[in-house]
Amino acid sequence: MTKHVRRLALPLSALLLSIPIRADGPLPVDTRAAVGALAARGASPTRAVEWVRRLTDEVGARPSGSPGDRAAIAWGQALLRELGFVRVRAEEVPVSVWERGVETAEVVAPFRQPLVVTALGGSVGTPAEGIAASVVRMESLEALEEAVKADPDVVRGRIVFFARRTMKAGQGPGYGANVPMRTTGAAKAGPHGAVAVLVRSVGTSRSRFAHTGSTRYEAGGPRIPAAAVSNADADLLERLLARGPVTVRLVLGCRPLPDGTSANVLGEVRGRERPDEVVVLGAHLDSWDLGTGAVDDGAGCAIAIEAARLIAEAPRRPRRTIRVVLFANEESGGAGGRAYAERHAAELPKHAAAFEADSGTGTPLGFSWNAAGTLEPALAAVAELLRPLGAEGLRKGGYGGVDVAPMAPAGVPLFGLRQDSSTYFDVHHTADDTFDKIEPASLDRSAAAMAAMAYALADLPRIHARPAEPATEGR
Repeated sequence: MTKHVRRLALPLSALLLSIPIRADGPLPVDTRAAVGALAARGASPTRAVEWVRRLTDEVGARPSGSPGDRAAIAWGQALLRELGFVRVRAEEVPVSVWERGVETAEVVAPFRQPLVVTALGGSVGTPAEGIAASVVRMESLEALEEAVKADPDVVRGRIVFFARRTMKAGQGPGYGANVPMRTTGAAKAGPHGAVAVLVRSVGTSRSRFAHTGSTRYEAGGPRIPAAAVSNADADLLERLLARGPVTVRLVLGCRPLPDGTSANVLGEVRGRERPDEVVVLGAHLDSWDLGTGAVDDGAGCAIAIEAARLIAEAPRRPRRTIRVVLFANEESGGAGGRAYAERHAAELPKHAAAFEADSGTGTPLGFSWNAAGTLEPALAAVAELLRPLGAEGLRKGGYGGVDVAPMAPAGVPLFGLRQDSSTYFDVHHTADDTFDKIEPASLDRSAAAMAAMAYALADLPRIHARPAEPATEGR
């Protein structure tokens, strides 16, 4: 979500239109012309920002299985129908449901200081009166393992504070390195007698916002409360712990609710020759409840919807069908992606590609891709047309995204939209994830880049399979 857009020597539209359309090469001449025209749409405003505004203003937060989630499912179907997509429907997905409730914390000794905390998704609550216990600092999960080897009682009866800071890319441990403390910290500390876990927010914000996300317990293991503490208050804990013992009281009213039902929302732009063959444009419709889910993943929904709308407006539809899928439950289990792969298993051999947009609102940089090497010349030809957008980067490998990854075993080529994420984790999973963080020009470029690449894959003469290798996660 960078606030700076690369300055170009010539207007973007002029650069895009100056790229020659060649009759030779890996793209058929008509395909290349259509791809170039779609890329050029990124030079001027699209409607992508309108879709984020409407989702965040009309629905807002939409945790899986919540009333907001149900409103979002209705919203998504109504919008896709409004835009003229066909076969619009909601495919039900069973999901776990969780309620946040009250969440407070404070240092009660050696001094009284309030702490900004937020429960981790799926956490159990505390007793109504809360839990008051001394705090033991652990740098990481690995540090916890070493500490209990040396002293099995080191965390017994105490609140474990996982303290390692999340750094921006290239500056130290980032999101991927630190998120295991959030997802498994309580499960790792509970069996050693800890009474609760506090995790330094797995985000890069210097503001006093706590960063939520899921936590998981081991089957049959103890379940202890788990919360994230804002970076500012994690710093306070570290300063106090450096001087001596610290006692914290934690009150969490969160609890699991009975399992519920969500849905994947689908709509299509039908292909002109092979409508039974499909290119998926995906993003996740659910969000956490602290903000309004603008960056994560309202932006991705807008990119996918707008890319499909731009393709629908093209003078010539691609050979294959473009299918928008707004996935359920990405944030708290990934059930939507799994359900789609299972429900459409018979169709997956006819999926030419599956794209995911889940990297926020920053400038597009290109695509990760995992497909047979025979596809590379065509991708390179599209990348040339995307160069004026700054989206020419191609990174071989990756898993596409949480929602499309379950299609990997069926050989579906996977694509992830790569964007400038230098400030993404400043707002990710926090109350600060709101519409004002959206960058309209970057969203326009991202939608145009996805439209161009998706059109090419939907219009190639044949489907290219994925290589026989596992998909690996990487953003």
